[in-house]
Amino acid sequence: MAHVSQVKIPATYMRGGTSKGVFFRLQDLPERCQVPGEARDKLFMRVIGSPDPYSAHIDGMGGATSSTSKCVILSKSSQPEHDVDYLYGQVSIDSAFVDWSGNCGNLSTGAGAFAIHAGLVDPSRIPDNGVCTVRIWQANIGKTIIAHVPITNGEVQETGDFELDGVTFPAAEIVLEFLDPSDDGEEGGSMFPTGNLVDDLDVPGVGTFKATMITAGIPTVFVNAEDIGYQGTELREDINSDSAQLARFEQIRVAGALRMGLIKTPEEAAKRQHTPKIAFVSAPKTYKASSGKQIEASDVDLLVRALSMGKLHHAMMGTCAVAIGTAAAIPGTLVNLAAGGGGPEAVRFGHPSGSLRVGAEAKQVDGQWAVTKAIMSRSARILMEGNVRVPGDAF
Repeated sequence: MAHVSQVKIPATYMRGGTSKGVFFRLQDLPERCQVPGEARDKLFMRVIGSPDPYSAHIDGMGGATSSTSKCVILSKSSQPEHDVDYLYGQVSIDSAFVDWSGNCGNLSTGAGAFAIHAGLVDPSRIPDNGVCTVRIWQANIGKTIIAHVPITNGEVQETGDFELDGVTFPAAEIVLEFLDPSDDGEEGGSMFPTGNLVDDLDVPGVGTFKATMITAGIPTVFVNAEDIGYQGTELREDINSDSAQLARFEQIRVAGALRMGLIKTPEEAAKRQHTPKIAFVSAPKTYKASSGKQIEASDVDLLVRALSMGKLHHAMMGTCAVAIGTAAAIPGTLVNLAAGGGGPEAVRFGHPSGSLRVGAEAKQVDGQWAVTKAIMSRSARILMEGNVRVPGDAF
C-alpha cells in the first residue's frame, strides 16, 4: 500500500510570555491553508498532535496544555498604520477543532518579535540599537497591540535580565500596549455585556454566584474565591486533579457565556473552549508559589486564579491579565473590590507561579466605562526554527 510522503513547512517554535507555540508566515503555508477553513484547521491540529486521546501530544509539537497547544500566523498587515496582521489558533488537545474566537496575550509578545525576525517589518523602522515599535493588528478580535521590542545590532535582543514568574530563565523585556482592549464587536458593543459591574449569575444545578463579566482583553467571568469554596492561593494540582470541581467550573463558564451573549445554547460551549475565561479572585494572602517562591500578602494587591481550556493555568494568560487590570481600575467590580477598591491605574496580582503587574487606563464616557489601553511586560525567545513536517494527506 502506497503512503503519502511528509511535507515540509517553514516554521518557528517560540516562547512568548508564559506560553509557546508554532509560528508561521502566511506566505509559507500550503496554498489551501492560506485561507481560513478545514484545511488550515487540520494542518494545525496535525502540527500540534491533536486530537490526542492520550492527552500527551507525543506525535506533535504541542505540550498537552492550554499554554502549549497554539499556532500563530503572521503576514504583512492589511490595515493602514500597522506592520503585521497576527492570527492566533488555540488547538484543542483531545477534540478535533481549532478555536479562533480570541487572542493569546502571551504570544502577542512573540508576534512582535517574530514579525521582525521574519522580515515582516519595514527595515527602515528597525533601529540599529534601541527599541522597535511593532504595530500589530490582532485579526481574531480586530484590535491593535503595540509591542516595544528591544534591538541590538539591528536584531531582536532576546537575552536579558527581565524575570517573569512562570518562566524559568530571564530574558529581554518587551512592553505590550493593548489599545482599546474592550470588545465592541460580536459581543454587543459593551465592555460589560450585561450592563452591570456585578451580576447574580445563576448556574443551573450548582448555585448562584456574584460575578463580574467583562470583555476587555478577552471575555472573562470573575467570581469570588470564597463563594466557590476556595482561598485564592490554590495551585494547579489543587484543582486540576479534581474532575468534579473542573466540571463545576465549566458549568459556571457556560452560564457566564450564555449571560454574556457569547453563545445561544449550552451545547455551543464545547466549540468555544478558549472564551470566555473563568477566574476567581480574593484579597491578598501569603502563599507559596509553584516554584517554591514565597509570595507575601503585602507584595500584591489581590490574588487571581484563572482556568484555560478547562484546566487551571500555571501562571496567567496575558489577555486575562488585561481583563484583570481593566476590571481592577473600575470601582465596584469584584476584581476592584478584592484589590481594596478605589481606582488604581495598576495592580500587582498573585497567580500560581508568582505575581504580575498590569496597568490600565479606564474612564467613563456617557455613563459607560471604557478602557483606552492596558500595559504589561513580557518576554519572548525563539526556541527552534526550520521546518515542521506533517503527512501530506493530513490536511
